[in-house]
Amino acid sequence: MPMIEYTLTWLESAGVEEAFVFCCAHSHQVKEYLEKAGWSGKSGPGSMAVTAVESHDAISAGDALRVIYDRGVIHGDFVLISGDTVSNMSLKDALQEHMDRKKKDPLAVMTMVIKHSKPSILTHQTRLGNDEIVMAIDPETKELLYYEDRADNSHLHVTIDKDILTNNPTLQLHNDMEDCYIDICSPEVLSLFTDNFDYQHLRRHFVKGLLVDDIMGYKIYTHELRSGYAARIDNFRSYDTVSKDVIQRWTYPMVPDVVSSRDSSESRLHRQGIYKASDVTLSPSAQIGANSVVGSVTSIAGHCKVLNSVIGQGCKIGKNVLINGSFIWDNVIIEDGCKVSNSLVCDGVHLRAGAVVEPGCVLSFKVEVGKNVVVPAHSKVSLLPQPSNEDSDEELEYADTNSGIADSPPFSSMRSNGDQATVPSEEDELGTSEDVTN
Repeated sequence: MPMIEYTLTWLESAGVEEAFVFCCAHSHQVKEYLEKAGWSGKSGPGSMAVTAVESHDAISAGDALRVIYDRGVIHGDFVLISGDTVSNMSLKDALQEHMDRKKKDPLAVMTMVIKHSKPSILTHQTRLGNDEIVMAIDPETKELLYYEDRADNSHLHVTIDKDILTNNPTLQLHNDMEDCYIDICSPEVLSLFTDNFDYQHLRRHFVKGLLVDDIMGYKIYTHELRSGYAARIDNFRSYDTVSKDVIQRWTYPMVPDVVSSRDSSESRLHRQGIYKASDVTLSPSAQIGANSVVGSVTSIAGHCKVLNSVIGQGCKIGKNVLINGSFIWDNVIIEDGCKVSNSLVCDGVHLRAGAVVEPGCVLSFKVEVGKNVVVPAHSKVSLLPQPSNEDSDEELEYADTNSGIADSPPFSSMRSNGDQATVPSEEDELGTSEDVTN
């Protein structure tokens, strides 16, 4: 199920009446899904109207907010989140806190939602795979005084302007808080982005810029989430972590048997945290392990083992297949005797008989793996050549555009044929097997 379904369902359940989905890259797919899922044109009591705002010129969050401002679609306070946010928190308290604070202090333009999350001592990262964040917060007013998401862990120290210490005799310095990237904003936020074209990133430019701006005097406050769930998926580790939290029902009611896709059968919860759609075809000898999900119109043949994994809709799993700790998306074909371990397999992938996908792999859309081929651990296989450095438009979010992405270990025998990328088997190399067809 698309992550945006969880985001929109949560917003509607939280009482939001109108949502604008800003999209640039792949906007046609987003709009098509909103239409197909019934979000577009929705109206009536208890329903949330969803409108897609499209711009192909925006390459950052700052650009997106400037487009929103120019089109004049927002006239009051608003909640700003990314479309990959999973949450079940109540917005009521945070919104009320923001509105009450604005009455006392007109310069309070943003309230950031944060929660406790102790980072690893070894990696200095949160359980979502993000670098630890250092924040300085006024313990009385909850005003954010300092924000650093690029702390120098090699020297185990941070540098804070002495004026912060001079002007604030008491402050709390945190490295055990996680930014939920849920922001309650006043209309002035849009004006500030329009007036400052240097503001591109919401955290690195806007938040840090306001914290050091002595002229305008605008302030950012925090709201600590003490009950409820909120997390953003912006890397493979957070995808894995949040998905498991959803399956284990930490996000209730944002769980598979409640939030169901409108074009598939409902999932039902069984013992040991197993979710299965009602129209799944499952061999009596197949084994589905705890904390697993099997999607609609999927068939699983005899003597298969699916352990701690998610299998999407319309998949065909052959005999004697082992899938462990993996995410198999929609319309995937896995033939007899294959093994997939701790990997991500995207829509339309075809694994020929006996193929092995070792841990940490990503097989992109419509990739085909030949018979008895072993895909080495931590490989990324795609139809398209992968850049050595990620150059993304950040999908209008908060990630670092300079963060690297691991190159795929080169398959000397990888070749492309129309719509499909193929990792051939030894037989293919010898010319004894059939060519890949489009």
